[in-house]
Amino acid sequence: MKKSPREYRISILLNESELRTLDRFCDTYGVANRSRLIRETLMRAILKQLDSDQPTLFD
Repeated sequence: MKKSPREYRISILLNESELRTLDRFCDTYGVANRSRLIRETLMRAILKQLDSDQPTLFD
């Protein structure tokens, strides 16, 4: 799969508790790239929601 260059930036704000939790998670699991973690986690959640919103044959 060809990698697309990342040209667009978004910013998020975290409160102190959220940042501590993120930092603790990264330290515990050896996450070196927080941007990648956040991007992949966000996209996984979005794709899961979109998949569950699809109509199914037997609904």
